[in-house]
Amino acid sequence: MWSFRTPGAGPDDFPTMLAAMRAAGGPAKQPRLVRFLFAARWKLGALFGWDDPSTGLGERVASLRDRLPSDLRAAPRGPDDEGMPLTAVYELDTESARELANKTVHTVMHLGWARGANGDYELQMTVLVKPNGWFGRLYMSAIAPFRYLIVYPALTRQWERAWRDRHHAEAR
Repeated sequence: MWSFRTPGAGPDDFPTMLAAMRAAGGPAKQPRLVRFLFAARWKLGALFGWDDPSTGLGERVASLRDRLPSDLRAAPRGPDDEGMPLTAVYELDTESARELANKTVHTVMHLGWARGANGDYELQMTVLVKPNGWFGRLYMSAIAPFRYLIVYPALTRQWERAWRDRHHAEAR
């Protein structure tokens, strides 16, 4: 689980955090190295057919939304954020989930809003990955250093900055 500092956040600020994250932009607003890694991944995916629609949600795997309890299935999906490869599953007042499936993995990203050790609320992210066969396991092993040393730290900086700058985004 990754925690994101959100100084001064209260129990009802999760929608504010999501709006700030959306205003801050997705992968297109990441540092050059992260953008390069994503671009290389999508190029390789196109070249080797990793992202063919027949390997994705509703084809190779059922969407998590189809397997949710009825109360969550009836909840709002939330928007599919522009530039993000993840599809919205649900979005509530204190949590949301998004997913992606392709030839390599089925991934679920859960965002939750919880009280931190200092009493402020904070964003918490968990990314659950189910590799697709031996190739998916090999793929996840190969990208692990990039995820943990480059992508997630950059994401942390972007989202924490989005929280700090949220009032500027609201003024636009």
